[in-house]
Amino acid sequence: MSVAALLLFPMFAFGQRTVTIKGNVKFIENDFKVGVYRFSGTLKQLLAETTVDPTTHKYTMSVPVDKIGDAMVVCGDWQAVNVWLQDEDMDIDFRGVDTAAIKIKNPPFVYIKGGKNNELMNLLNFDAYRNYQAMIVYSQKTYVTKFADEKNQKSLTNALYDFMGDDYEARCRYYVEHYADRPSVMAAIAQLDYEKNKKLIDDALARLATVSPQANELVAQFHKDKAEEKIRIERVKVGAPMPAFECKSPKGKTLRPANFKGKVLVLDFWASWCGPCRQEIPNLKKIYADFKDKGVEFMSVSIDGNRDAWVKAMGEEGMPWHQGWVSDGGKEVMDLYQFSGIPFILIIDKDGRIYRKHVRGDEIRKGVEDVLAGKAPAEETGTSISMGAMSM
Repeated sequence: MSVAALLLFPMFAFGQRTVTIKGNVKFIENDFKVGVYRFSGTLKQLLAETTVDPTTHKYTMSVPVDKIGDAMVVCGDWQAVNVWLQDEDMDIDFRGVDTAAIKIKNPPFVYIKGGKNNELMNLLNFDAYRNYQAMIVYSQKTYVTKFADEKNQKSLTNALYDFMGDDYEARCRYYVEHYADRPSVMAAIAQLDYEKNKKLIDDALARLATVSPQANELVAQFHKDKAEEKIRIERVKVGAPMPAFECKSPKGKTLRPANFKGKVLVLDFWASWCGPCRQEIPNLKKIYADFKDKGVEFMSVSIDGNRDAWVKAMGEEGMPWHQGWVSDGGKEVMDLYQFSGIPFILIIDKDGRIYRKHVRGDEIRKGVEDVLAGKAPAEETGTSISMGAMSM
């Protein structure tokens, strides 16, 4: 899976300079390109691009850096790696085109030869890579294993996903504790829940602030952004009115969640490239079949950066409920609803208020049953796969 990593940490402007990124691509096609992108939501901004030399298979490019922060170096449509853009030149070699007879989008780990900031990016990238490899294996093994019933299979799969998330989080905590001597620690901090890890993060930021004036500005921006984020989180607590937004149906009509006020709404944010999102769809279909005539509406909203990918996935999945797509790659809805991992599924009550959020599997059915029965709302903590953890 090629996923745009969303390492959501603050970036700040400083005097623009350039860094050089160069390397070798083992297997190439005609007009084969390597580019550097910065992401906002799932949309990408091209910072630099070059064509690989067809004879030597080498590439080199100067990348303008007007903001300290992460970026992604993308090798054709085959591989990508998260890097730290600040003042380090980098050598990055790629395998390039998959030459296997049967091509599977599961590229190998990519190593960055750079400075100390990108040493930490290598660790984060490798953990994300191994996390995704484990997810593939767990999914395959649970799929072929015989279970007494489907519920047991889903329970084990979710438990394994929970373990992967916990393991990745533990590794990020380790990096935050021991690598606060470099600005790229912000990439690790971005993977952690600030409230759950407040002391650890604050201690790391205090150390980072002494490293350089640039690092101190990065820390100040982080605290400013967190204060603003806290206000946004308050707006999407259980019991709060759901934030309003618009999306487009497959036929180009405007859809609004507010249009379903008076009915219970299951609101699902997903994307074509998200394996766990698509694994949840059969479960959603069963719940939809059981409740579609009982005052419950369903709406899936794609955050795909590419509309065609969304349309193709819809055709493959055949979801019989309302479908929408946001053209900004999810930037607005991710900010409005404060999520950074998908699937992100909410249950909205008849009054248009958030009843449950972050629900998966059987939690969705239970939430629908509870809201229809008039039970008081309660927080749920389902499992979404972090986009950062799935970056490779």
